[in-house]
Amino acid sequence: MGAGTHNQASGENTASRGQSEVNKKLKYISLAVLVVQNASLILSIRYVRTLPGEHFFATSAVVMAEVLKVSTCLVLILIQKRFSVKDTALLLLDAIVFQYKDTLKLAIPSLIYTLQNNLQYIAISNLPAATFQVTYQLKILTTALFSVLMLRKSLSRVQWISLLLLFTGVGIVQVQQDQKKEASVLDGSDQNYVAGLIAVVISCLSSGFAGVYFEKILKGSSASVWVRNVQLGIFGTLLGLLGLWWNDGAAVAERGFLFGYTGLVWCVIFNQAFGGLLVAVVVKYADNILKGFATSFSIIISTVLSIYLFGFHVDLVFTVGAGLVIGAVYMYSLPKTASGPLSSPSSLPSLASPRTNRDPAMEAFLEKVPEGCVPSPPASYTDLLLKAQKEEEEQEEEDKDKGAWLSQRP
Repeated sequence: MGAGTHNQASGENTASRGQSEVNKKLKYISLAVLVVQNASLILSIRYVRTLPGEHFFATSAVVMAEVLKVSTCLVLILIQKRFSVKDTALLLLDAIVFQYKDTLKLAIPSLIYTLQNNLQYIAISNLPAATFQVTYQLKILTTALFSVLMLRKSLSRVQWISLLLLFTGVGIVQVQQDQKKEASVLDGSDQNYVAGLIAVVISCLSSGFAGVYFEKILKGSSASVWVRNVQLGIFGTLLGLLGLWWNDGAAVAERGFLFGYTGLVWCVIFNQAFGGLLVAVVVKYADNILKGFATSFSIIISTVLSIYLFGFHVDLVFTVGAGLVIGAVYMYSLPKTASGPLSSPSSLPSLASPRTNRDPAMEAFLEKVPEGCVPSPPASYTDLLLKAQKEEEEQEEEDKDKGAWLSQRP
């Protein structure tokens, strides 16, 4: 019997090591995907928006990305329901129509995300890709501030320092860019640096508020990630069409919805639509430190490629500012150090004592593990949905481990 128990334990250890190796590989894959998606989307948008000739309508691209995203999520729900059209229709009818109050709550974040997507096109069309990447990290600052104000979350001293460094770094980059614009701007193009800067600042503010608001309404929600994306996508498509009619209605009626679409433009739209979903999935295997490292690395890649693609000039001032931002992003993603004696479930056995009676105070304490700090802003609302589900799964697993350990105490 002892040998059987030993063999079972050995098998569990082997399986655990195997799972650990798989998770490790998935983390590195997540890092690569995050870096490529973050850098490629901005560079590709910048490239297609600065090509000579007439350009596609950014408002139509936003609508098309939402349509593709909703279509993909509908297919995924259909697969989950084993290709039962009836079950899929009943699920969507219940989630969208019968629970209309829950659906209407998503109108606000959907409006903000639609506005943000349009502002990103304006910003990237008027700012160098590297400058946009650096300045857009202000969303970390806005998300942190809205989290403190709306969710009553606390920040560590290191995080406050990182936010100060972030603001300083972005300020240095903006001063440098105000003195020395990108070569393409100086050559007489119709780009407007001030308009791009205003667009990216408003985008950062909207991103911070929308992310925190969305996190707030997610609490207590039981809907799946893909259903939530359908709900958001429906609002996003309708609001995007409204923005298209308001801004480019006459031009679209004259030239057509798909005017200016080329193979490269379709690549940008597919990257924007499916990239967010893909990143959201792989982020399940990446922690905050890895996401912060990926963001920092994508800034470096965008800067280097901008030199070759767009004639971007990097000097000492820009290097210092970008370096402060990269360091701030990484510092902010570091986990908060627990102040109490218990920082993780793995430390539970060290609290064991030979007492025969359980300590109610200790058990109450164990039920409340110190929470982590405010996470780095997600790449999309899908990322935030999966993050909430991931936290719930981790909490369930943690409670299970605690119960198993407490039941084995003498």
